[in-house]
Amino acid sequence: MQFLARSSPWRDLFQDPRQLEGVTAGVVRPLAEVMESFPRDLQTEQVKSWQLQLVKALQRLDLPAWRISQLISDHNAWLYRKAVEDSLAEMHSHGWGKPPVGFCVLVLGSGARSESLLRPDQDNAMILEDYPLERHQEIDTWFQHLGERFTEKLDQVGIPLCQGHVMARWPLWRKPLKEWIAQMRIWSSDRIVKRVQLSNILLDFTPVYGDSGLEKAFRKELQQLLPGASGFLHEMGELLDEIPVALDGFERLAGDQEDAPHSHALNLKRQGLLPLQSTVRLLCLIKGVFDGVSTRDRLTALVTRQVLPPEEAADLAAALQNLQALLLTAQLKSLDAGRKADNWVDSRNLTSREKSLLKLDLKLIRNLVRKTRKQLPSL
Repeated sequence: MQFLARSSPWRDLFQDPRQLEGVTAGVVRPLAEVMESFPRDLQTEQVKSWQLQLVKALQRLDLPAWRISQLISDHNAWLYRKAVEDSLAEMHSHGWGKPPVGFCVLVLGSGARSESLLRPDQDNAMILEDYPLERHQEIDTWFQHLGERFTEKLDQVGIPLCQGHVMARWPLWRKPLKEWIAQMRIWSSDRIVKRVQLSNILLDFTPVYGDSGLEKAFRKELQQLLPGASGFLHEMGELLDEIPVALDGFERLAGDQEDAPHSHALNLKRQGLLPLQSTVRLLCLIKGVFDGVSTRDRLTALVTRQVLPPEEAADLAAALQNLQALLLTAQLKSLDAGRKADNWVDSRNLTSREKSLLKLDLKLIRNLVRKTRKQLPSL
């Protein structure tokens, strides 16, 4: 069984490239022109460059940045599925046989939230069906090989290996269901910073290939476990102080200048998107809200549960859209100039209206951080 990271208007365009010929005729141009050149072969070097052309076509259709981000995520999910499928076929042809137990590949982070832009690296994990301890070496070796194969394929087509080793090729991110549950019980039992940081990475996950029952069983355990982990949640709240929004004490736009290319550079992922995404996730954990993974879906769920008023949630969703739009535009400019896509936005290139709106959005996010920390459970 296969999965997309998120449903979207054209998700089926990525599900089976053999069906594209019958689909593109009914799709408005200029999108149809791009879809007609959809890369069928995962080995082609045109895979990521094609994605760039897709994004430009979607912009010409005036799609909002949050929707374009969903479609980028859907295409990346297609790349994941192709990488896993090709790896399984190669292993079978080389005598490895079929998978010894059921498994589920998870995509983590922005891909799981359907909020990918043009510079995603790999964040993935694998849940295995529980198996007898005496078969560990045999079974884990099989899936280690699978993890190494599909992550290498993704790296070759433009989704780089994670420098922090958050990939199913490593044992920390590849284990049976019962061990994942035991690991999260350990991680959430205290306030150790590294464990909370790892949990922040893990807790945005969605299945991209395999047995969805494993993912659902893991999520069900987390729903029971995390809302009561008060020390763990407090530490998660403390970590929000390490990612302040890009405003100075006078509420002027100002980056933290960490690794900044120049004094006018704002890292709107680290000092905009990340505080918003992290705070919404934390608020959902505090309130026991597990409906959805994307920030937009979580905001909707928080309104439904009467945790946030509709007006505030709508403003925060608009802030998310604005930040994604600014980053996406800056990344396209960098790629067109022959540079790598990054998360820097030059404040000198923003209009007065864009600056005013960005300040307002960042204030909204900062206020959400403060309100959320006040709702942390008692220690």
